[in-house]
Amino acid sequence: MDYSKTTRAVFLDRDGTINEDVGDLYKVEKIKFIPGAIEALKLLQEQFLLFIITNQAGIGKGNFKESDFLKLNKQYIDILNKESIRIEEVFYCPHSENDNCICRKPKTYFVDVARKKYNLNLKKSFIVGDHPSDVELGSNTGMKSVFLLTGHGSKHFHEVEKNKQCIISENIFDAALLILEMKK
Repeated sequence: MDYSKTTRAVFLDRDGTINEDVGDLYKVEKIKFIPGAIEALKLLQEQFLLFIITNQAGIGKGNFKESDFLKLNKQYIDILNKESIRIEEVFYCPHSENDNCICRKPKTYFVDVARKKYNLNLKKSFIVGDHPSDVELGSNTGMKSVFLLTGHGSKHFHEVEKNKQCIISENIFDAALLILEMKK
């Protein structure tokens, strides 16, 4: 794939979207990919640049250190690379919900950074996640949002079900198929 000409992207939440949400994930042995996630990422990367965008409030709350997250993140990306999956960049907010920072989803800071750095067309891009903040980020940036029922999705379904701009999908694999179909 010639990445220099690609302007479409898929931004993916991590916990509850790509891997099972086990709470504060900072140890590699706790990584468990959601069934179909690896296959979904392989399909998506054929047509889109892939980014992970994740709120990691556990750092801001003192539940684990940022260095623990960075170590896990390197191992996480190594696992994906061994599966021939390329993640362009991982954006993470280390702040708690109460910190009023500029980078916590649904704020647009990280998407704005990626848009400029990678020359992205957000109207042809997607965000996939299991939290209402992912859907809200899509609305805030002009991206299409795919809300998953994995992770916290089923718990928050009632918060997004009436959002006409939101596509609801069972899991990341089904979401990948929908995205590829919509791209046509």
